[in-house]
Amino acid sequence: MMTSTSNPLFQPYSLGPLSLPNRIVMPPMTRSRASQPGDVPNALMAEYYAQRASAGLIVSEGTWISPLGRGYAWTPGIHTPEQVAGWRKVTTAVHQAGGRIFAQLWHVGRLSHISLLDGHAPVSSSAIQAQGVNVFVAQSDGKPGFAQASQPRALSVEEIHAIVDDFRQAARNAMAAGFDGVELHAANGYLVNQFIDSGANDRTDEYGGSLENRLRFLGEVAQALIEGTGGKDRVGIRLAPLTTLNGCVDADPETTYTAAARLLGEIGVGYIHIAEADWEDAPHMPTAFKQQLRKVYPGTLIYAGKYTAARAQAALHEGWADLIAFGRPFVANPDLPERLRTGATLNAHDRDTLFGGDARGLTDYPPLVAKAA
Repeated sequence: MMTSTSNPLFQPYSLGPLSLPNRIVMPPMTRSRASQPGDVPNALMAEYYAQRASAGLIVSEGTWISPLGRGYAWTPGIHTPEQVAGWRKVTTAVHQAGGRIFAQLWHVGRLSHISLLDGHAPVSSSAIQAQGVNVFVAQSDGKPGFAQASQPRALSVEEIHAIVDDFRQAARNAMAAGFDGVELHAANGYLVNQFIDSGANDRTDEYGGSLENRLRFLGEVAQALIEGTGGKDRVGIRLAPLTTLNGCVDADPETTYTAAARLLGEIGVGYIHIAEADWEDAPHMPTAFKQQLRKVYPGTLIYAGKYTAARAQAALHEGWADLIAFGRPFVANPDLPERLRTGATLNAHDRDTLFGGDARGLTDYPPLVAKAA
């Protein structure tokens, strides 16, 4: 077993003004525990995140920036004063536990249902429905039920500008709530991704057609987040170059996402968070592509997608990754860094408690010390 001093996962890292004690990131994971009515973050969520404060960096679950950006039941927002106050409970708990946390800012675009939007149609780059894609809605028994994503309408240019403003205000709200920074969810088929990928964008104006035009919204939102947070180092962007989740497909993803990384490097955001496909038979992301992203983007690169401790160490040694995110393992292992450091057995997560519910499957997974006792 490698010692913590020789294992690159446990080397400190400077992310802008933040000093991370290790290279382990807890990535955003939807857990759907926000208080109702109002989708307000709560004390249970604060406990959950604080339990995981030994991560080098925590990125919160996706938090919607405006009512039309909401896509799943019981997900928290960062739009109302009550939501901002709720998130302050979370950030305070994480900071008191010695951690660092960014807010993931989220607009789902077409991946929503009229029942979640007070009867309004979802909005997107184009009026193209995500066929065969389900979103979860609240059932009368308090459990998630699934419904086909509703037919969206295309945004006008004026509405696109208004959403850029919504992102800027959400970043301000995140800083007021005590977050250390924000991450834009530009992956997995959500609104920004719906502009980037050629298969989801059939616009003929300045936001569609050419690659430059399809990346325009990404660039404008990234700049707005820098303005809203007050610093480039406080902004990260999550991209998913090869995933085709939720019906978003690009005709030439390596060219598209190399250009996106170059653009984000020119804007100067603090990090790019790459979500690799992590399901069976998923498209493989070639090392050459990762090395190309490293070449065009000078900032911090985070990778997520079924990484083991061994794969993470190899990625850091090879130099195309700076930080590694472990998703599902963090669900059931609040002390994941210590388990990775010691080679301890990992708890398995309970799939039935991932979305919605109470403390069961959220805050009741035992750490190593409790198990030993």
